[in-house]
Parts: sequence; C-alpha cells; structure tokens
Amino acid sequence: MKLRRLIPFFDDSVASWALEARLLRWLTLIWLFAGLIVLFSASYAIADARHHDGLYYFKRQILWVLASFILFNIIVNLPLRKILGISHWFLMVFLILIFVTLIPGLGKKAFDAARWIAIGPIPIQPSELIKPFLVLQSARLFGQWERLSWGVRLAWLGVFGLVLLGILAQPNLSTTALCGMTIWLIALAAGLPYKYLGGTAVGGVLLALLSISIKEYQRKRVMSFLNPWADATGDGYQLVQSLLAVGSGRTWGAGFGLSQQKLFYLPIQDTDFIFAVFAEEFGFVGSTLLLILLGLFATLGLIVALKAKNPVHRLVAIGVTTVMVGQSLLHIGVATGSLPTTGLPLPMFSYGGNSMIASLVAAGLLIRVARESSEAEVVPLRSNESENGRRRRMFPKNKV
Repeated sequence: MKLRRLIPFFDDSVASWALEARLLRWLTLIWLFAGLIVLFSASYAIADARHHDGLYYFKRQILWVLASFILFNIIVNLPLRKILGISHWFLMVFLILIFVTLIPGLGKKAFDAARWIAIGPIPIQPSELIKPFLVLQSARLFGQWERLSWGVRLAWLGVFGLVLLGILAQPNLSTTALCGMTIWLIALAAGLPYKYLGGTAVGGVLLALLSISIKEYQRKRVMSFLNPWADATGDGYQLVQSLLAVGSGRTWGAGFGLSQQKLFYLPIQDTDFIFAVFAEEFGFVGSTLLLILLGLFATLGLIVALKAKNPVHRLVAIGVTTVMVGQSLLHIGVATGSLPTTGLPLPMFSYGGNSMIASLVAAGLLIRVARESSEAEVVPLRSNESENGRRRRMFPKNKV
C-alpha cells in the first residue's frame, strides 16, 4: 500500500482527478516508459565498453526515476499556492549554484563547458534543475504584473537576467535560449505590452549573436550545420553520424537494439543524440508516433491552461508545456539537422538524473494545475474568508 501511494501512477485515488490530469498522468507514464526502453538500447554498448556492465547507465537511470517519483508525488498532491510560495527560494539556490559552476576547481567540465558541480558522489546540473522554478516564478511575476510596483518588477527581471547570463557563461547557449524563450512566452501569454516584448526579443537575439561571435566552437557549429558534409570527419561529424542514423531507420526502423550508429559511430548517443538512435531503430513510423505523443501532451497542456481560472496557474501550465514540448522539438531538430548542433537532452529519454528530475517535476506541476482546474479539487476557503480574501492570501501585493 505504501508503494502505491509513493508512485501515484498506481494509486487508486487518481480516479477522482480531473480528466485532463488523468490523461496527462498516462501520457507521462508512456513517455517515460518509451524513454527507458530507448535508453536501454542506446547506452548498452557504451556502458559495456566503459564500465564492463551494459546495464550500468540503465540501472542508474532507474534509481533517478524512483527518486523523481517521490518529488512527482509530492507536487501532484500539494496545493499549487504552497509550491508557488517557496519557488523563489529554490530559484535563488539554483542561481547561486549556477555561478558556483563558474568557479575554477568547483565546476566540473564536459566538452569545455562547466555545467556541473559534485555534491559527494552526486553530480548536480543547476541549469537543468532551475527550469521548473523559473517557470513558477515567471508565472508569479507576470500573472500579477499590474499589481506590482516597478521596484519588484525590475528586481525579478534582474534575477531572470542573471539566470540567463550565468547559464550563457558556462557556456550553454541552447539552455539559455530555451529558458529565455520560456520566460518571453509566459510574458506574452500574460499580455505584457508589445513594446517590452519587442525590446527583450531584440536584446535576446543580439546577445545570442554576440555569444556566437565570441565563442569559436559555437561559430563552428553554426557553420557545420549549414553544410555538415563539408567537414564530415571534423566539425560536422556529430551531425553527419546523426543523419546517417535517422536515414538508416527508413520506414519501420532496423528494430529494437539493432542500431549500428550507436556502436561507437554516433557520439553521446545516450544523451544529446538519443533521438537518432530511436529513429534508426523505430523508423519514420516510430518517430511519427513520438511526435503525436508530444502533440497530445501540448494539446492537453493548452486545454489545462484555458480551463485554469487563476491567471498564475494558467501561466504555469503554458510555461511547463513550453519547456517540455519545446525542448523535445529542439532536440529532435538538432538530431535531424534542422537546427545547429547543440547539447539539449530529450526529456524522459536522455540519460541523466538532473534532466529526469526536472522533467517529472515539470510534468507534476502541469498535472497539479489540471487537478486544481477541477471544481472538485479547488483549494477550499478558510472559515469566514471571502474569495477575494483567499486571493490576497495566495498572492499578496508586491510580494513575489
């Protein structure tokens, strides 16, 4: 019984959830299950070569999934107002950790980017873990924008700017772009004036161009993306091998476990290019089914947003949907050569505990919004408390 309560996918109480919450729960389960199957295949050969245990990465991922389920269960059963009330503390902690990764000797490098810090044996990637809390705090800020003073507005916009600059300095242009677009889309959905949105959009593009002009490896990636075959054994190697994997899948795929490119041809096949392995083994049909799953998730996310009566809850749903589906499409775009090569994991598929935690926390937030959109699960009023009083208690003026 305790296990059933710990993992809400198997808890009978979910029968009382709103329809959208139940559908999102099952879509999340299917997405996660498919990801574990693909990771098993994509990581086996490299795990056997590196650790003499083909299941090394898969077993570690299972442990991260179980840990993530605990957080997932807490979130889907905790009133969203309580989660929103502490989101800024988590945001600040991960912002500090982002800058800690930039300190020589503390940040752990991979591919010339300092994105991790080690807390004992556990690697922490704060730029991944901050994503759900960036959504929450953006929703809080823009959801009550008109009620806040300019001092509060500018303070939190400054914090968001520090988050983006810290991630960019690692350097991690792809995650910076994803986080920036998420904040911008939440602000757009909140109805902020176009003069603000237009100015920040131009500023973001200029910042990206500046980063590309300064960082030589980013510039090489853009050039190799335009014609990867011009340097197929150099800067274009990753994309060429990915395209060979995707093309080899043809209509029905080579079959589960039968990818050839994962056998030390395709780099980082268990994380940044895991979709290429999936496309090779399951073909065009499997890739189409994955896109349909993403489409269903996005559709349900928008339905939840439209049904949400609280503007902040609506923006949380929009932000989570943007992060989950947007990051997936960016990953697929990189693997298929539609976008410049970059390092974004595929949610629920790619190996990594930080990505798994961030993905299930985000999915849990969307399900929680869906639950509270149901009349049967709205937060009850305190005795002798009006609806306006409850709103003031949940979102006090000038305290975001």
